[in-house]
This record gives sequence, C-alpha cells and structure tokens, in this order.
Amino acid sequence: MIFGFGRPKHPLTIRTADMRDARAVTEIHSASFDRAWGLMEIERLMSEDTVITHVAVGGTALAQPEGFILSRVAADEAEVLAIAVDPKRRGEGIARRLLQAQIEMLPLNRVKTFFLEVEDGNLPALALYNRCGFVEVARREAYYRKADGSAATALVMRRDL
Repeated sequence: MIFGFGRPKHPLTIRTADMRDARAVTEIHSASFDRAWGLMEIERLMSEDTVITHVAVGGTALAQPEGFILSRVAADEAEVLAIAVDPKRRGEGIARRLLQAQIEMLPLNRVKTFFLEVEDGNLPALALYNRCGFVEVARREAYYRKADGSAATALVMRRDL
C-alpha cells in the first residue's frame, strides 16, 4: 500500500515495508535509540504476521527508507513498537506522515484503538502525538533506562480510531 501526503520539502512516499528495507530500518533505529535493535531483531519483527511496518522514502517508492514505523496488532488494538526518522531528515514532518499512514490503515484491520509509549520529556515526540490525537492514559515511573544509567518515566498514550 502506498500513501502520498501533501507537499513536503522533498517528494515523499509512505509504503509498506518489505524485508529488503530491514537493514535501513536497523540503521535508522540505531541512530535514534540508546538501546538499538539489531538486524536480526528487526527482521524477526518485520516477519511477524501481527507487525505492520511502513517506511518513508524520498523520490520513488524504491528509494532508500528515511524513516519507519513498526506497530503490532492484537485483536482490535495496535501499539507502536518504534517510530524513527533518519537524523538528517528530522523536522520535515516525516514521522507525522508515517503515523498518519498507520492511523488511516489500521481500521482496515479492524483496529479500534492505537497505543504508544514515549519518554516523558521527549518534547518533539509528545508534540507530534498530541497533534495526531493521542492522549496520555497512564504513566510508568522509571520504565526506561537511559544511556547514562538514570531512569525515565514512560507515558502511555492512546488514540481511538
């Protein structure tokens, strides 16, 4: 499935990922998170029937991914496992387009509620999720272990579809 969105700074296509995208997804994940997932972990997730992965590519649908979103569907709910954008392309609305693509597609899989977790204090992510209609429904104190060893609170957010 391919989604086209608005008039970004650069042409952008959101498409369903395939296993050829796994290495690029791994590289973007590694550049974005303290505890990076390895290629085997990304490939395992992408191969699961319950995991939906979209990538953002510039130019043509065959171009190298510049961002991704992985979500897991369980019954009538879905949860974002990870969403990230290449550091060189952040601030261009790519994450919003990825999230919006899944928001539009998930009801086709009978999903009624979309969840995610985000570190409290991650202001760019919180702004994105609030703009996309997510609301905080719970807090998990000391849930994340940061690179410096300190703990951070996770906010659980929800959006009804």
